[in-house]
Amino acid sequence: MLGTVLLLLALAKTACPSPASVASRRAEALKKLLEVFGMEDPPAPPTHFKQPPQYMVDLFNTVANADGVTKNPDILEGNTVRSFRDKTHSEEMRFLFVLSSVAKNEKILTAELHLFRLWQRVTDGPKRHHFCQVSVYQVLEKDKPDTPEGKKLLAARLVTLQTSGWEVFAITPAVRDWTQDESSNQGLLVTVQGMGGSPLEPPPLQFASGRGHHESKKPMLVLFTDDGRRGASLPTAGFPDLKPQAPDLPAKMPMPELGRSRSTRSLDRLQPCKRHPLSVDFEEIGWSGWIISPRGYNAFHCKGSCPFPLGENMRPTNHATVQSIINALKLSEGVSSPCCVPDKLYSINLLYFDDDENVVLKQYDDMVAGSCGCH
Repeated sequence: MLGTVLLLLALAKTACPSPASVASRRAEALKKLLEVFGMEDPPAPPTHFKQPPQYMVDLFNTVANADGVTKNPDILEGNTVRSFRDKTHSEEMRFLFVLSSVAKNEKILTAELHLFRLWQRVTDGPKRHHFCQVSVYQVLEKDKPDTPEGKKLLAARLVTLQTSGWEVFAITPAVRDWTQDESSNQGLLVTVQGMGGSPLEPPPLQFASGRGHHESKKPMLVLFTDDGRRGASLPTAGFPDLKPQAPDLPAKMPMPELGRSRSTRSLDRLQPCKRHPLSVDFEEIGWSGWIISPRGYNAFHCKGSCPFPLGENMRPTNHATVQSIINALKLSEGVSSPCCVPDKLYSINLLYFDDDENVVLKQYDDMVAGSCGCH
């Protein structure tokens, strides 16, 4: 995937004689680049400034470094995390999340309902409660959510009344139903009862609703999925060491070599195989309106020669060593010297707004050259 990205970025910036041709090639290259990111068209930026959920920002910072490069490939379950805001905007304990942006090929792994528990002042007296039971139901019949046949229990547990903060409930079966049949999505119902299941009036516990509360406390559905996209089988384990193997040059996306002299290109081929910086700037591409983090990343690229004899510092494979010997001794016609290519690749993570202004965290394999070798 990394090689495809670098080629497309080069095409997007290639200078051509005709301005119309330049625009056409750039549009074609960026469309192909979107396909690398699993999209047909770039999402429209939010119509007004919108703060992403803090949970999603914290998750991104846990999974990735400042450049979006994955810290540990085992942190995420699947490769996509989607967050959805409640569409009812009601003060009642009814919630509706529209999941139309979930692709048909995405495998639903885990779905969570996140509710912010408000601080509730508990009154003194003999009827003071310390805990209450919170139950989450999948609504089966919109007009009869309070009847036994109109709802299905998804989760229930005791919740303390002494603090405030987020409560998370697993609702995976309901979301799987909704993604298989969109018309079955009648929303969720949350009830608050005493420890014995008895109704409490007024309820001693309240959750922030979609109306009248700060954006950071509004109800949210978090969905962990996997879209089946996987990269090459190069080593990816461990935290990536992104210290450049070559001097930290201010390289940008590759420009065409039309203006470079033959002697300069020959000099490049004489340099040993090394990793060089390659900055990918989302603002320069025109994607900064919908990508939240990172603002760009260093993809790195491999360049240089693999001369005989190949030393250990060139990280050669056994096959490359044999090929180098055959090439040097001219034992067979048409055998070239080994190539300088990435031998370790890392994934990156994007935090972005989709077309419905939901926030998505997505992990993409094979986007950063971790090291280079002769293969």
